[in-house]
Amino acid sequence: MRLPVPAPRSLAGQLFAMQAVLIAVVVAGYAMFTYVSDRSQAEEAAGRQATAVARSVADSPSVREAIGTPDPTASLQPYALRVMRDTEVDFVTIMNPEGIRWTHPDAGQIGRHFLGNTARALKGESFTETYTGTLGASVRAVTPIEDDGRVVGLVSAGIRVEAISERVSDQVKALFAVAAGALALGAVGTYVVNARLRRHTHGMNATELSRMHDYHQAALHAVREGLLMLDGRFRVALINDGGRELLGVGEEVVGVSVADLGLPAPLTGALLASEPRVDEVHLTADRVLVVNTSPVSGGERRGTVVTLRDVTELQSLMGELDSERGFTQALRSQAHEAANRLHTVVSLIELGRAEEAVDFATAELELAQALTDQVVAAVSEPVLAALLLGKTAQANERGVELVVSEDSGLDDGLLPESLPARDLVTILGNLIDNAVDAAQGSMRARVTVTASTDGDDLLLRVADTGDGVDPAHAAQVFERGFSTKPAGPGGRGLGLALVRQAVTRHEGTLSMAASGNGGANGDGGAEFTVRLPLRSAAGAARTSGGAR
Repeated sequence: MRLPVPAPRSLAGQLFAMQAVLIAVVVAGYAMFTYVSDRSQAEEAAGRQATAVARSVADSPSVREAIGTPDPTASLQPYALRVMRDTEVDFVTIMNPEGIRWTHPDAGQIGRHFLGNTARALKGESFTETYTGTLGASVRAVTPIEDDGRVVGLVSAGIRVEAISERVSDQVKALFAVAAGALALGAVGTYVVNARLRRHTHGMNATELSRMHDYHQAALHAVREGLLMLDGRFRVALINDGGRELLGVGEEVVGVSVADLGLPAPLTGALLASEPRVDEVHLTADRVLVVNTSPVSGGERRGTVVTLRDVTELQSLMGELDSERGFTQALRSQAHEAANRLHTVVSLIELGRAEEAVDFATAELELAQALTDQVVAAVSEPVLAALLLGKTAQANERGVELVVSEDSGLDDGLLPESLPARDLVTILGNLIDNAVDAAQGSMRARVTVTASTDGDDLLLRVADTGDGVDPAHAAQVFERGFSTKPAGPGGRGLGLALVRQAVTRHEGTLSMAASGNGGANGDGGAEFTVRLPLRSAAGAARTSGGAR
């Protein structure tokens, strides 16, 4: 038969039982100490009282006179009984130096020898002792009666130990009543405290809490996403390894306010917001992060849970995908145009105009080859050349002429490994896309691209014939979320922010000439200029951020 095993008590229950036992032991120990202390003090008080009574009797002139009479008992016995009654002692015994009693509460003991020590009193010294005599154990004082320096008698006054115990017992009853009250009050206080603890620990026992802590720590280190927990004052209460890496902070940030972490203003604002944020895209110095926040509440705001996902590589791939989609659309359009031209050539041949058909086809081939030769001659770096060719076709489909300026000149192999092609595609591709958007619909819509070297720097310049940028917005144009164009399904205001992020990562500069500032094309609009240092070794340590 299996005996039922009781379930482990909750942590609050264990603490309550331990505290209740502790309080009981403390109160019982204090009561016992007080009882022993009070008893000792009661015996000392009884000794002092007996000594005072004995000395008063010994110093009484009437006592010394009575000792000199033939029958001292006749005068001393009534006197001793009266003193006993007035001073609340149990006996007052007056005796001669040999210890023969002249007085006693029990008249039958008069004339008998005193039971107790008298040697010290015969030497003229008063003392106290606990001794068992005819009345039982008592605390007594013995003092000499002196006349002209010689001992003519002895006086002993005492209080029975039983009477002392009765006095202490009354005090002990009151003491235990107070102790019981203290124990009850402590139990109630402990119950209230542990009831609150039980709510906070959700009724779990110590083993469950320890196991949860272990799982909690393991999960924090295992989760690759960033996890950040803020308290009610927006200070960092907890951050995992992924969060430190994504935000670029150290281990000492716990307890630091979010506003003091040195994060970009939009990201700081999202973390400080009281309302939840869902899948918001924010930029740091070298990352694109998706931020989700959720407030923690339990009757009051207790803090915020923040999750961070690194979508830097995903964003880059999405940019490349958008470019590929644009290329595909351009190729589809070009295929349609090629079909039209082919039908034209076939029709000319069917009409017997073979020479005109050859001239028409040759002219189309020369035009396409001229465009390719122009781009490749100016920019022989293969990735940028391919980007420019694709963007040229894409711009043409939107009614915008994309030209490579005569100042361009970029040889193949000139770019160092510290400047990956992906970052150049991000920078130049976003600038061209924005320029095409701005120039589309304008008079003589054109985008001019310059790619060259200027000393030890790579110079990329994109100018358009659009409306330009309002000078009032010059400081905001590179912020994530700012755009003068209508918001699309995926949102706006990310392209230039990504450009600035990539330029900053490679320690370059990004500038803009607003409308009316004399752009390179001389047609107004806006002109964006990027300078990137061409260093093969110094920037190698920073390639990881751009190659994600």
